[in-house]
Amino acid sequence: MQGTLFTQSFHIPGTLAANINIRWKVPFDCQLLHVSASNSAATNGTFILGSSADDDAYLTTADIGDSNVPNEFDKDNFAGTEFPHIAKGTIFVITVDYDGAAGTAAANLSLVLTFAEG
Repeated sequence: MQGTLFTQSFHIPGTLAANINIRWKVPFDCQLLHVSASNSAATNGTFILGSSADDDAYLTTADIGDSNVPNEFDKDNFAGTEFPHIAKGTIFVITVDYDGAAGTAAANLSLVLTFAEG
């Protein structure tokens, strides 16, 4: 694999009481390689990954890992079973549904995204 790898990590402590919308601007062209998602509850929480133009362009509804056991997502899980290419300046969007379909709320949510520059 060529390029420089980097991670973008997010942690939200406590029991979530509402949906979360995280946005950040990508500093250079990159590809999403891997996602790890966990929380400390036995939750029904889900998340999606995309851009401000299409909020689930990279990963459609995915379950957050339960009881401190992360769920992992990679090429096989991404849209089109490809590593998403994300252009410099794209607004990357993470949308978390804290309790899925009105189930158990997520708590102590952690998301780690791994990218390759280029």
